[in-house]
Amino acid sequence: MVNSSGRDALSGTFHNEAPKSPWGGGSDKGEGSGGGPRNPWSVPPEGRRSRPAGAPSALDELWRRARSTGGGGLPGVPTGARLWLLILAGLIGVWVIYTSVHPIGPREKGVVTFLGRYSGTLDPGIQFTLPAPFQLVDVVDVGNIRTENFPNSGENLMLTGDQNIVDLAYSVRWDIRSASDYVFQIADPRETVRATAESAMRAVIANTTLNEAIGEGRSKIEAEAQVAMQKILDEYGSGIRIQGVAIQKAAAPSQVDDAFKAVTAAQQEAESNRNNANAYAQRVIAQAQGEAAEFDKIYEQYKLAPEVTKRRLYYETMEAVLANTNKTIVEAPGVNSYLPLPALRRGNAPADAQDKGGAK
Repeated sequence: MVNSSGRDALSGTFHNEAPKSPWGGGSDKGEGSGGGPRNPWSVPPEGRRSRPAGAPSALDELWRRARSTGGGGLPGVPTGARLWLLILAGLIGVWVIYTSVHPIGPREKGVVTFLGRYSGTLDPGIQFTLPAPFQLVDVVDVGNIRTENFPNSGENLMLTGDQNIVDLAYSVRWDIRSASDYVFQIADPRETVRATAESAMRAVIANTTLNEAIGEGRSKIEAEAQVAMQKILDEYGSGIRIQGVAIQKAAAPSQVDDAFKAVTAAQQEAESNRNNANAYAQRVIAQAQGEAAEFDKIYEQYKLAPEVTKRRLYYETMEAVLANTNKTIVEAPGVNSYLPLPALRRGNAPADAQDKGGAK
């Protein structure tokens, strides 16, 4: 057990000792008075320094000297006209680098103009030109295959060669063959492609029947439309290449779709009946030709032996006629046409048994 008097003595010792800090004994008088360095956060012995009223701060003074053009300024930094010349030279250097170095992607071409006139085409890679405005570069993506869908919405009605109307939906794929022609020859390439596609497709449909448009003639229509479009665009010098045309839908207008389906079903049924009739005719003709050939062979035998041939034909004919029929044979009176063996066998059975018994 700890003595209470000893605990009180230790408590008094701790309470009476002055607090210590890393800056010394806590005295505000200087380094020598407290036996250690003075606390930098404490008030100095001579008191706080007061700034005169209206005097600028150190930051304001530094900012004033930096903006000054008459002299002074930041240490080691030019001032006045030299400073503005350096700023202008830096801006010009950045502009020259930015407009003279051109990274061209692997699927791109750069069309170069010198003072507005075409001067060349840049290949993929890091390319250099004169700075703007002397030379300008228009980067064109020549590897991208673009797709135009027709129509954008609703129906796309066209008149066929047999005076019918077809609702046609299709797409056109195209890319850039010549970057310079693409940039300079046509003002709006996309609208030019769409107008050309509409014109070419309507011209092709005007020479096509409705059955061909909605049936097996689609591939022919696609090929003809592609050729017609490419011819028109080449005449424009557009630098555009048509990759292909694909028909997504070809059907009768919705107003007459039910009636058109009924007509199509009737045409298909008529075609089926026509095919069945042709097949039957071919079978009959083949059978008749076979019988004629067989008759020719028999006639050759008949010329050699008429009586024998006639009798053989008679027997073969009667055999074929009577093979699968019920027959009743009528003979002259007193003549049995056949022996009733089962009946005779039943009638003679008792007599045989008696004979056998008597013999015993």
